[in-house]
Amino acid sequence: MLERLTRMQFAVVSVVGAFAVAGAIAAILVAATIGFGWYNTAADVPHMPMVAWLLHRTMIRSVKAHAQQDAPRQFSSQQVQQGFAEFEEHCVMCHGGPGVARAKWVMGLEPTPPYLVDAARRWSPGELRYIISHGVKMTAMPAWHFSQSQEDLTSLVAFLEALPNISTKQYAAMRAQAQEARRQGEDGPQPVEHP
Repeated sequence: MLERLTRMQFAVVSVVGAFAVAGAIAAILVAATIGFGWYNTAADVPHMPMVAWLLHRTMIRSVKAHAQQDAPRQFSSQQVQQGFAEFEEHCVMCHGGPGVARAKWVMGLEPTPPYLVDAARRWSPGELRYIISHGVKMTAMPAWHFSQSQEDLTSLVAFLEALPNISTKQYAAMRAQAQEARRQGEDGPQPVEHP
């Protein structure tokens, strides 16, 4: 019995010791990576696959954990139209739209912003609102709640919820109508002046 206990204690000490040594080696490797600048932070070089996976998984779990699920699920056509105006003004250059490519300079962002045509299928309205409102660290996605009203944020969620059902042709017509409205000075997506 005493011999068995001693073996068990030895096994526990061995496992704990192995974890301690592995932790110390990992800490040394992380410190060396930071200290010697081994990790390339250039935006035109993709993350290593493991880092990309880890960051993406962390973002998904964080949004699901922090998002409030109290966002409306039904939106008016006026909210969708206003959301379209917000999307055209603030989002299309990075995320593109149905039949609309992202701006060329977006290729210099890492990670590359996702296309949002199917965002409503991947995220709930509450999760979309959280991402739009608070942004995402280590990406170019800003926290829009600093510069946009709550009404504007809700309208943008309304548009993203409608986006999977908007064809390329419909989107082009919406853009043409908005452009014509701007030309005539009517309501439509107007440029926002930033300080």
